[in-house]
Amino acid sequence: MKTIHTDCLVLGAGLAGSAYAWHAARGGFKVELLSLGEPLRANSDWAQGGIIYDTSPDPAQLAKDILEASDGTANAAAIEQLVRDGPAAVKELLLDELHVEFDRDAAGRLDLAREGGHTARRIIHAKDATGHAILDALVRKVDTTPGITRRSGFAAIDLLTLSHNSSEARDRYEPLTCFGCYALDTATGEVVAFVAKKTVLATGGLGGIFLHTTNQPGSVGHGVAMAYRVGARLMDLEYVQFHPTVFSAPGAAPFLITEALRGEGAVLVDAAGRRFMDGLHPLGSLAPRDVVARAIKQHLATTGEACVYLDLAALKPDFIRERFPGIYQRCLAGGVDITRERIPVVPAAHFSCGGVHADLQGRTNVRHLNAIGETACTGLHGANRLASTSLLECLVGAKATAAADGAELSAGQFHLPVPKDWTSPAKAADPMLVRQDLHQIRTTMWNYAGIIRSPRRLARARRILLELREDIQAFYRDCRPSAELIELRNAVQTALLVVHAAALNPISKGCHFVTGDEQA
Repeated sequence: MKTIHTDCLVLGAGLAGSAYAWHAARGGFKVELLSLGEPLRANSDWAQGGIIYDTSPDPAQLAKDILEASDGTANAAAIEQLVRDGPAAVKELLLDELHVEFDRDAAGRLDLAREGGHTARRIIHAKDATGHAILDALVRKVDTTPGITRRSGFAAIDLLTLSHNSSEARDRYEPLTCFGCYALDTATGEVVAFVAKKTVLATGGLGGIFLHTTNQPGSVGHGVAMAYRVGARLMDLEYVQFHPTVFSAPGAAPFLITEALRGEGAVLVDAAGRRFMDGLHPLGSLAPRDVVARAIKQHLATTGEACVYLDLAALKPDFIRERFPGIYQRCLAGGVDITRERIPVVPAAHFSCGGVHADLQGRTNVRHLNAIGETACTGLHGANRLASTSLLECLVGAKATAAADGAELSAGQFHLPVPKDWTSPAKAADPMLVRQDLHQIRTTMWNYAGIIRSPRRLARARRILLELREDIQAFYRDCRPSAELIELRNAVQTALLVVHAAALNPISKGCHFVTGDEQA
């Protein structure tokens, strides 16, 4: 078995993983940066709205907005870190180092936008493709930074721990400790062991366990499932945020419609043109996402309509084409001219507020295992995420985690044993069975553990998923690993964890809304 040694092993090459890799390499450490796909296919590449850059004299209002969006549940310490360290993280990397071309006004000042849940304009953006502008610049920086080895086409299988994977028997008495991972090189089919002093989970979200999602293919909670299998603490997994506005036209591919449209004056209406959000929340169409998504879901269930609409009548056509060129073109390709027509939209799974529990330096309860970005849960979002905090969370968390790891790497001693050899059967998995099982997971989660939940629905989801997991585990044991089989194995485990967390929490808060069975 091929074994590769490094200081820092990063699983995931989106914004959080790439930013960590850059900071760690600048500190003089060797970094292995693994991803299954190309980095510009990460979820952060598709972020449309923008990133918070609040340089106002009184940032207390931002902290208040984050806490309010979370329904009062967010971790005050995590909010304080984001508000305090956010502006410097943006300026250092995005403005001074990468020179990201954010939109500016005629005087050259950064153009500030507003999104749902925000009480002020504090979001910088690059048209409606902010994530791509940031990640594209960062990818090019990472690829020219000494010390970083990028490996695309690698799928992490399992984390290495002293308890389970060391070739030295005495290591099973050590505290729970991570020292890398097994990963599949999809180009060769070979399983490679990566041995690392520090391992960082930056694998993104879990929206792909639902039938309808804004996430990129493969986003099924890989980091959550791998961390669970080695005993890491997980939390707040019931809080899955559903984005209220995803393009929904017959025969067209769904895609996210940024909240920034509503920030600029678009409003939600039903088929008759009625502004149904105005009577449901003081902010109307700019209410927090969970409120809007739930209102749309309930409205569609009541009326039987297929979708609701974003009405852009208050926006001038030239402004729409200039400010939102990507959305304009994609909607046009789907048969909707948004300068003249309303945009048909429905909710879809978007962001996981929970994940692998981590402190403000990314540390989990497993020694030398970190989690950052959407994979992690520091409590920043509590029960619901405020718009445009996710990209900023990636930057702040990556920087803080790399700094803490750098201090430990410089001072500490690390026990890195030879990992046990990987063995697997020669039989190939049946792709039809893999696809069918994954579809059943997604359908089950959407129908029974989606926007509106009930004890009976969750119990049914758990029964279905438990039976599926037994079949999938037997399937997994009998076949050699493939990217699709790894995805299926992690998807069913993540789905069960979300359902379990939802069933344990009878209180409706933020993204997690539970009704009595008689109301379901």
